[in-house]
Amino acid sequence: MASAPDQKILVLVPAWNEEHNVGNTVREVRAASADYDIVVIDDGSTDATARVAREAGATVLALPFNLGVGGAMRAGFTYARRFGYRRAVQVDADGQHNPEDIAAVIGGLENADIAIGARFADVGDYKAKGPRRWAMVVLAAVVSRTAHTRLTDVTSGFRAANARAIDQYVHYYPAEYLGDTVDSLVAALHAGLTVTQVPVAMRPRQHGQPSQGAWGATVYLLRSVFALSLALIRPRRGLEESA
Repeated sequence: MASAPDQKILVLVPAWNEEHNVGNTVREVRAASADYDIVVIDDGSTDATARVAREAGATVLALPFNLGVGGAMRAGFTYARRFGYRRAVQVDADGQHNPEDIAAVIGGLENADIAIGARFADVGDYKAKGPRRWAMVVLAAVVSRTAHTRLTDVTSGFRAANARAIDQYVHYYPAEYLGDTVDSLVAALHAGLTVTQVPVAMRPRQHGQPSQGAWGATVYLLRSVFALSLALIRPRRGLEESA
C-alpha cells in the first residue's frame, strides 16, 4: 500500500460470490486513477472472488463467513482508519458503479462528511418501478428532512466518507438488509455529520441477475419501512458517546 495513505483514496469493494465481476471492477478502478488504493472485502464467498481480486491487483480482506454488505463495509472502514486513510469510497463489485465517477463523488466531500452517488439526480437513465420505486421516494423524502438537504437516492451504495464519517462507520454500521444504506446514513446524521449527493449514471450489472419481480419488490418495500423505522427511533449519539 501507499506510504502516505492519508493523501490517498481508499476504494472499498464489498464482494460476495462475484468472481465473474470483481476482476474487471478492480482493473477499471486502477485505470481510473493511480491515487486509488483498492481493498476488496470478500464476504465469505464460496467461489474464486478472493483469488480473482488479488490477481487483478487488489488487497483482499477475507471474512470467514458471509456478514452482508454492512458487516463487510464495517470491516473495510476499520481497515481505512487503522491505516490512516482520510477518504474512502464504496464501489460495488458488480460493475454498476462507474469508476470514472469516483472523483466526482469524492469531490462532494469538499462540502459534506458523506457524499452519495445518486441515481435519480437528472443523470443517466436508471429506473425503478412499482413498490421499489415508491419505497425509494418515501425513504428519500424522510431522510432529506433529517439531513436538511434534498436527497433523491438514499439507498445508493456508491458513497464516499471523510475521516469523521469513517470514524462514525467504525463505531456503528448496521449489517441488516438496507440498514447498511438507510440506517447507517440516518445514524451518521444523528451524530452530527453532513451529507450531500452527486449525480451519477449507473450501468447494467456485468454478469448475473439481481433479484427482481413483484414479490421481491414488495419485500423491498416492507424492509425499507422497517429499516427506516429502526433508524429514526434509535437514540441519537455523537461520536464522543460512541467511543
